[in-house]
Amino acid sequence: MPKLAHVTTSDISLALLLGNQLRAYREAGFEPTGISAAGAWGADLQAQGIPHLEISALRRSWAPAADARAFYDLVRLFRRHRFDIVHTHNPKTGVLGRIAARVAGTPVVVNTVHGLYGTDGGAARRRMYLTMERIAAACSDYEFCQSREDLELLRALKIVSPDRSSYIGNGVDLTIFDPAAVDRRAVRTSLGIDDATVVVGAVGRLVWEKGLRELFEAAERIRADTPNVRFIAVGPRDEDKSDAVPQATLTELERRGIMQFLGLRRDVRDLYAAMDVFVLASYREGFPRSAVEAAAMRLPLVLTDIRGCREVVEVGQNGFLVPPRDVSSLEGALQRLIADAHMRQRFGDASRTKALDAFDERRIIGQILDVYRMLMAEKPGRVVSNGHIHIDQKSVDDR
Repeated sequence: MPKLAHVTTSDISLALLLGNQLRAYREAGFEPTGISAAGAWGADLQAQGIPHLEISALRRSWAPAADARAFYDLVRLFRRHRFDIVHTHNPKTGVLGRIAARVAGTPVVVNTVHGLYGTDGGAARRRMYLTMERIAAACSDYEFCQSREDLELLRALKIVSPDRSSYIGNGVDLTIFDPAAVDRRAVRTSLGIDDATVVVGAVGRLVWEKGLRELFEAAERIRADTPNVRFIAVGPRDEDKSDAVPQATLTELERRGIMQFLGLRRDVRDLYAAMDVFVLASYREGFPRSAVEAAAMRLPLVLTDIRGCREVVEVGQNGFLVPPRDVSSLEGALQRLIADAHMRQRFGDASRTKALDAFDERRIIGQILDVYRMLMAEKPGRVVSNGHIHIDQKSVDDR
């Protein structure tokens, strides 16, 4: 069996975002392993039969000394385990992992670009991140991009070539993220929410760059005028980030009845079913998984008009796009949906239809497997799953 490693910064990404994919690769004849910093979710992977290897020096933020150690540890780990394919994710592990895999002599190196986050700052910052991306991409055999806009930029700058890159989008297991699979009333009852209350929900890390300052202000304005609206937020505080929302702020908002914070939950799918409107006011995204999940759960969407988000919302069909950092626009879009149950129903139905058409994780898995097999076929003398290579060039070229 070909040995396959997926590398991310955190183990929660491996368990929650990539878990289905890792199991699918195993079923397809590969031997997958997850690699990340240590965390509480490694045990979940192990329980699913996916080995988890820890790189203790990995941090979410860039830190030169720790990053140098993490790079050294990655090279040693890749050499020791002799993976046939290393597939990297996230900005930091995407850079460190691709270079380390090439230094270690890994035959096939693949990367998924989840977001070119360094390109939305000043000129110096943009130049630095694009230079790192150029160096790392030169070590890769293939690049997947979740965002069409990111792919277009990387190709325009000649950081990736058209024949070694493709658009992959984002997706979920639509049999799990299915509103018909959840008892909405039971979930709302468990949260103390009656049928007359309109629930606006957000899902994600509690950091300011998710647009929480604007969401909190919009929620306060709306609650003052419309008391039968409840705002809930699902997700953990991210204390490793410099812009983590202070606990004192969360406590005060809950005390005043503006927001309810549910923390990190394993029943996020069920909590979507309790919502009437989904909101993501983020300043930057690659291709937001939470918005895809919300669409699959038949929710109308209010997202910011940024890359990634623009691929989930069809304005006036399944939701609204508002300028980032614009409280008034955010409040207005939310108010329109809160006041109009028919619009919520119509937008929600359109979201589910869009998810069925565009956000099926099985398509992504098939596309990635085709690329794996194509690249393995180009490496003579390497092990190939079941001794057979299947290349669906149409899927590989679906950009």
